[in-house]
Amino acid sequence: MDPRRRNPYELTDETPVYVISVAAQLSGLHPQTLRQYDRLGLVSPDRTAGRGRRYSARDIELLRQVQQLSQDEGINLAGIKRIIELENQVTALEARVAELTSALEGAAVAMRQREAQVHASYRRDLVPYQDVQQTSALVVWRPGGKRGGGE
Repeated sequence: MDPRRRNPYELTDETPVYVISVAAQLSGLHPQTLRQYDRLGLVSPDRTAGRGRRYSARDIELLRQVQQLSQDEGINLAGIKRIIELENQVTALEARVAELTSALEGAAVAMRQREAQVHASYRRDLVPYQDVQQTSALVVWRPGGKRGGGE
């Protein structure tokens, strides 16, 4: 079975299952605050066919993070939106780096295999290997020597 094809009934952190009242209760925020965050693009839940909001477990965690950054760190909503955008960008880039690293490793393996195939195909009978010993003999070559007779 293809791992990318999931059971449609399997719940994940991204599965939109919580209505706004439950999401508000789970995050400790007022439903109107959730609506405002949605309008500002901080947390964008999925929508049903009737346009009702459906929050996932990941959305609830993000709502808690927005609340923590706002109240504990004193960061305004525009700053929080930028932080979330940058974190999403980092996550996407990390995934891309992992993808490229995997592709590079695969290419390196394929290259080593091909290199081994090329080396295995060499004809070793063409040039027999002989261990050459060092000698101090001097050979002088003279053009037109005894055999050819200098033309």
